[in-house]
Amino acid sequence: MSQVYVVGHRNPDTDAVVSSMSYAALRNATGDRNYIACRLDHLSDETKRMLAKFGFSQPLRIKDMRTQVSDIDYDKPPVLEPSATLDRAWKTMKDSNTTSIPVVNPDGTLFGTLSAGDIASYTLDSIEKPNVKDLPMFNLLGVIEGQIIMDKESKDEISGEIMIALPSVNENLYTQEDKIVLIGDQKELIGKCLESNVEAVILCSATPDKEYLESFKDSKTTVIYTPFDAMKTSRLLSQSMPISRVCATEGIVCFHTSDYLDDVRETILKSRFRSYPVLDENNKVVGTLSRFHLLRPRRKNIVLVDHNESAQSVPGLDQAELIEIIDHHRLADIQTTQPINVRNEPVGSTTTIIAEMYQESGVTPSPMMAGLMVSAILSDTVMFKSPTCTERDKVFAERLSRIAGVSIEEIGKELFDTSRNTDSSVEHLIKTDFKEFHIAGQTLGVSQIICVDSKSMLERKTEFLDTMAMLKKKNGYDMILLMLTDVLVEGSYLFYIGSDDTIRYAFSAEPHENELFLPGVMSRKKQIIPMLTALWG
Repeated sequence: MSQVYVVGHRNPDTDAVVSSMSYAALRNATGDRNYIACRLDHLSDETKRMLAKFGFSQPLRIKDMRTQVSDIDYDKPPVLEPSATLDRAWKTMKDSNTTSIPVVNPDGTLFGTLSAGDIASYTLDSIEKPNVKDLPMFNLLGVIEGQIIMDKESKDEISGEIMIALPSVNENLYTQEDKIVLIGDQKELIGKCLESNVEAVILCSATPDKEYLESFKDSKTTVIYTPFDAMKTSRLLSQSMPISRVCATEGIVCFHTSDYLDDVRETILKSRFRSYPVLDENNKVVGTLSRFHLLRPRRKNIVLVDHNESAQSVPGLDQAELIEIIDHHRLADIQTTQPINVRNEPVGSTTTIIAEMYQESGVTPSPMMAGLMVSAILSDTVMFKSPTCTERDKVFAERLSRIAGVSIEEIGKELFDTSRNTDSSVEHLIKTDFKEFHIAGQTLGVSQIICVDSKSMLERKTEFLDTMAMLKKKNGYDMILLMLTDVLVEGSYLFYIGSDDTIRYAFSAEPHENELFLPGVMSRKKQIIPMLTALWG
């Protein structure tokens, strides 16, 4: 089974982050070693403090669940370096049952592409015009299984027109310096070629008379022996050429493993190549893909925690394979193509549900994970004072705290200590726990800041309202609200930018200068959103 990404909602709070981490840890502990905890955005200062306290790193950040090239079962054919011969390339294609291979530099980066058509085209041209230019001696000797008999010039390359010596042909044709003469047991003709200093003489299936050749020691001609006959040797000479001379190096269309399939399809429709090189993040070739690879791409597997609403979920969710949802919010609009496991329960924290799943599986979380889970439950239930809090939240928080060896009161104080945020910008504070809602055609943004002393936050009211007005205009919200929830006061100061009448009628209270205090109101999802839904619905 491929990797499974466990992810919470956008603008993740502590519960969303910890529920993804704890659930991935549970599944991995029970044998499914491929669950990965993820997050969508930057973490709040509160969440960062809790992760640091219990010794955890931030989970993997993902931005999109759209299908990528890395999700495709693309081909992984052999690759060759530019110095390889056409003969080697052809044999490689036959052995791997492919018609195209990437050509790579020594460091693995792309040099070009070579197709069977490139080889065939070059071979036909060589039949019409049998000649080679700057053919490396290493390549030639390797392909024709040759052995140098005489080479006064110590040539590294040879060039010239290829000719097969026939007894009935004018000998003068073979005695020009730019000729490569393929010859059998024709001693007299060999001597004339050496006297004329032709480029090379290749003795084909002919036993070399070394004593006779020694008499031409001043000749500049290179003499090579091969066990093959002249016809085969002639054919192999063209196949000795490095593939760098033949492969395509310009106008190559290639893709990276991180590219999205939507973009790949669009590019492929505009081109006509048989296959396309695939490169990794270091631009090294890892394979090739063809059109048929796009027909049935493998989707990413995903588990949603602490939400089930598409507007709050990861972009590209419609291209992923949703396999499970664990949540404590109302059911929203996410649809699936097949039945999945859904665990949705009316508790104060998703982490409470996952703690119960640990118990059902007979797995005890590590002390560090248990401590982190306590912080998530306390955060989402506002120290058990939220109306969403249930007895189950309290029971599992206390049980986890005993495993972790931590005090619930101590964790609560660390969670809601806003004195650490005095230097944070109001925009950062607003976005730390911000959620977007769509209700009866209205788009609403609601932020919540929970603290144990709201005085310092109230002093920044003007800053908050100015920033909220900017965010409302920038994002096109019909209304934007900020809940400044004070744990000790057990209520929330509500700042808003939008209709006074909406606030007045929704909460049956008179606002003053874009502010309203709501005693006993601690929960966004249970005490704010339902009131607005009832009004607008």
